Amino acid sequence: MSKKNKPDNRGFVFSTNPDFHFENDDTSWQEILTPAQQKLKIKLDTKHRAGKAVTVVENFRGADDELEKIGKQLKNFCGSGGSVKDEIIIIQGDQREKVLQWLLKNGYSNSKKY
Repeated sequence: MSKKNKPDNRGFVFSTNPDFHFENDDTSWQEILTPAQQKLKIKLDTKHRAGKAVTVVENFRGADDELEKIGKQLKNFCGSGGSVKDEIIIIQGDQREKVLQWLLKNGYSNSKKY
């Protein structure tokens, strides 16, 4: 049996108004930028990872499937594991030089290492 008023991501759970319907956010689309326009940040992070270092790539603007594709290509290039979560790419280990090299080679000229 399907619920008439399903909870949404803004915290609404229940309404006593019988005509209440959750509004859909049409603002979820993102502006598509070319690789040269992307301003990606590459940094080393050890927070909440038991002291293990990971390389984080932030500020990607675009579709989620494109982010997944770039994440997979970066993991293959660096020869290490990683994941794509919350619109950031996480690569295991200190791979900042390799990630920057791959991004510059593939047209992400505004990328910077922090």
